Amino acid sequence: MIPAPFLLYLGHSADALGIKTSRGLAEFRREDCVGEFRHDDSPLTLGLPRMTMAEAVAAGAKTLVLGIAGAGGKLPAELIADAKAGLEAGLNVAAGLHERLRDQPELASIAQRSGLQLFDVREPPRGLSVGKGTPRAGHRLLTVGTDCSVGKMYATLALARGLQARGVAADFRATGQTGILIAGAGVAVDAVVADFISGAIEQLSEARDDDGWDLIEGQGSLFHPSFAGVSLGLLHGAQPEALVLCHDPARPHMRGIPGRALPDLGLCLERNLEAARLTSPGVRAVGICLNTSGMDRDAALRLCAATQDRLALPCTDPIAFGVEPILDRLLCTDISTRSTTASH
Repeated sequence: MIPAPFLLYLGHSADALGIKTSRGLAEFRREDCVGEFRHDDSPLTLGLPRMTMAEAVAAGAKTLVLGIAGAGGKLPAELIADAKAGLEAGLNVAAGLHERLRDQPELASIAQRSGLQLFDVREPPRGLSVGKGTPRAGHRLLTVGTDCSVGKMYATLALARGLQARGVAADFRATGQTGILIAGAGVAVDAVVADFISGAIEQLSEARDDDGWDLIEGQGSLFHPSFAGVSLGLLHGAQPEALVLCHDPARPHMRGIPGRALPDLGLCLERNLEAARLTSPGVRAVGICLNTSGMDRDAALRLCAATQDRLALPCTDPIAFGVEPILDRLLCTDISTRSTTASH
């Protein structure tokens, strides 16, 4: 386990999507976050006290979390310099990038000399097997998306907590760096060798016989040329009984690919269901989650209602409006008199 409390890193970032790991920790483990570290040129904030490394240590912080992510998961020079400053101030350092902290000789040397630890979250487990697609017991839901970073982790966590609030056994199964930091366990699926992706998810979400649910965090999108392979491996390994489609209606194009439009929601959902049927023939769609954080409440509610009518599925923003309509459909309760707007 990574020692808390945390100092969350924003660095020089001006990309709100790029700080999703720090933002996720601030949202779901706020009690473990003492502050944020950012340089003067970063306009972003998590609403936490801005601190220097030394101030964070004085406030009780144990670990600097480099909670930013860029294309390719690189460790740029400025990030290494700030990690070094954190170590020299007395902080452990955690990161979820593809390039490893431990592979940076200067960081490894300081950590060893100071008795501190470097945590590389994107480390796949050892001993993985290829997926078999053998039917296994238990209820599993997988979130899928029209694009990357559209709210799949947020939706999955909200669904898990919603089930728990109803007294249903439910576990969040993390598949990305942010989810792993929040949950304390999981598989960074995009760091797994391609042949073993579906097997890694079979191992992450094993058979269960308690009538409970595994809520599996989705990654990427079947329609994103860069990451569709990871998405497909997740669909096959999860053997989901249910899918929830996540979408950001404000997204102008696929992340990182200007000019490539996002897919139609109905088409995206059908393609995901089609792919999932390879290992789960009875899979069904149970809802749509929209990230309406850039919209006013009334406009967001209207969009949820219109999307619900068009696709004949419950539609909500899981953070703004909750997930009750989707849970009703998931648990097969009567939803004939309920709607997204009536629920809120």
